[in-house]
Amino acid sequence: MKFFYLLTAAFAIAACSSPKQETQVTVIPPAPISYNFLVGTYTDSPVDGINHLYFSPSENILTVETVAAGIANPSFVIASKDGKRVFSLEEESGTPGGQVLSFLRNPEDNSLTLIDQKESGGDHPCHISISPNEDFVILGNYTGGSLSVFKVSPEGKLEHAQTIKHQGKSVNPDRQEKPHVHSTTFDPEGKRVLVADLGTDKIYVYDFDPAKAGPLSLSGEFPVTPGDGPRHLAFSADGKEVLVVEEMAAAMDVFTYENGVLTPKQRLSLLSEGFEGGVGAAEIRLSPDGKQVYVSNRGDANTISVFGKNATGNYVHVQNISSGGLMPRNFNLTKDGKYLLSAHQASNDIVIFERDSITGKLFQTPWKAELNKPVYLFRLDD
Repeated sequence: MKFFYLLTAAFAIAACSSPKQETQVTVIPPAPISYNFLVGTYTDSPVDGINHLYFSPSENILTVETVAAGIANPSFVIASKDGKRVFSLEEESGTPGGQVLSFLRNPEDNSLTLIDQKESGGDHPCHISISPNEDFVILGNYTGGSLSVFKVSPEGKLEHAQTIKHQGKSVNPDRQEKPHVHSTTFDPEGKRVLVADLGTDKIYVYDFDPAKAGPLSLSGEFPVTPGDGPRHLAFSADGKEVLVVEEMAAAMDVFTYENGVLTPKQRLSLLSEGFEGGVGAAEIRLSPDGKQVYVSNRGDANTISVFGKNATGNYVHVQNISSGGLMPRNFNLTKDGKYLLSAHQASNDIVIFERDSITGKLFQTPWKAELNKPVYLFRLDD
């Protein structure tokens, strides 16, 4: 959706040796700044699916439209750098498990055309990442306790290359009775993949070699505090730290990272003083300028926590703010860092915050989009 405005002004041009003349000049102002996101959802009917969100603050426009209906629980969706290839999941269980899908995206109308669809290699795929060269995608199968690698052809076709099933469990008999792979994240160099397993309370590091038939090989296992339940992770701007959100403990762990080795550095709580109730920490992201870290917490908290760094290089708590809805499973920031969008699975909405570029603090705006169970936001403006 694009808007163009033409402003015409008459300018008088005077010259000492010629009569007064009038010249028509057409001035085209810059297009309003706008933002575009793909939205993954949980679905309850055939009309639900993958959505496209358009946000133009200066025009006071916020719209959401379904661009791929009839897909079951596309809870995680990503795109190639040019935005023309889209990859998503069907987070389902049973025989033969979930699905991974690839689409062709038309940037003119945001429509998605299915290219290929393959079995994910395990129940409830919940995370997908793409290699730096965009020739492989890696899935995390939560209930299946496995990760699967698919080679991507130039046309967007998917070819299964490898599935790795984790073994083990941890201290919580209800949620950690077996492995639960929750995310697969490439490191900044693209040479390794870090896998957070909520069920085994470990971060696994795999070497990634695209030339091999099985591109992943395990190079290290790094335990977290028993009962933490690692979910998602992010790298610091310089790539020297790994920031892990611990779902069950509602905490953020900081590790130094060098040559695929994680060393514990710091631990911070997401909870406000005196908080009592259920928790479920979910997403973690850095601001585009790399100055702040944002973490969401579900359960009875429904907050977004903000952390910055002090002069010693340690992280410090800046703010806990209501996410503006119920169950903030995911959120994302605009590329310029001016806004944060928080997606709420339980209140069926996406709430927009303004961000202070100096302190990193968030301020809720009146902008809100309503849609069925949004659970992931992928920024298309990179």
